[in-house]
Order: sequence, then structure tokens, then C-alpha cells
Amino acid sequence: MAGFMEAALEEAQAAGARGEVPIGAVVVCDEVIVARAGNRTLEMKDPTAHAEILVIRQACTSLGNERLTDCDLYVTLEPCPMCAAAISYARIRRLYYGAEDPKGGAVEHGVRFFGDPSCHHAPDVYSGLAAGQASQMLRDFFAARR
Repeated sequence: MAGFMEAALEEAQAAGARGEVPIGAVVVCDEVIVARAGNRTLEMKDPTAHAEILVIRQACTSLGNERLTDCDLYVTLEPCPMCAAAISYARIRRLYYGAEDPKGGAVEHGVRFFGDPSCHHAPDVYSGLAAGQASQMLRDFFAARR
């Protein structure tokens, strides 16, 4: 598990180096990383180009299926409502995330998407993995822009 979150942190670091908000994600199936991505909203001029959306798209293409029922997602920050919905629709088996996002998160904060009756599928959720590293990366990124 720790190695998979390390890979997500590497993607976050690469996103930050590109000037993007440093959030990274990986999709894992059968203990193998099948997709990796970091935020690319600025580069792609696309507000939906969050790490989670991009990595889900890559994994679906790689595996040839719109459902990722046997896959786990590792992401450095608590997913927003848009990403939580994508995770649900992709039928991700387990979600592991690092830092909490009290303002924009939608898993354990905000709308708590997976607990809503309109949610079709809720993954098993594990939070706090490498939370310190993920939080520090975000703090450093935003401090440098102030």
C-alpha cells in the first residue's frame, strides 16, 4: 500500500513542478499500477482534468472496460464531488487518500457523496495515508504563490 501512495505522491510532485495543484493518483489492479496521473487542469485548459478523472480514464482505456470493479484508487487528496462521482460510476473497489480537504472534499467532508442515497456505488474508503507528506506538498505549493 505504501508503495502505491508513494507513486501517487510522485505524480503530485510532477504536477506541482508543471505549475498545477500538486495532486496525484494511481489505479492499482492485481497489485500492479495500471494508470498514473497528476492534475493537468491548466495544461489542458480543462476544469475536469483532475488527477482522479485522468487516471480513471487511463485505467479504463488500458483495461478495456468502463468498470474498474477489481481496482483500487490511491490519491493524495480527498476527492471533490466531481471526482467522487467518477469513482462511484467507475465502480472503484477501494479508495485510499492522503490529506483531508475540509473545504472541497466530498468523502468525509462536504457533501459526503458516498453516503448519499443517490450514490450508486460506494468504495471502501481508507484515509490518512501519507497525509503529512501530501498536506505539506500542498501547503508549500500555495505558500510559494502568495
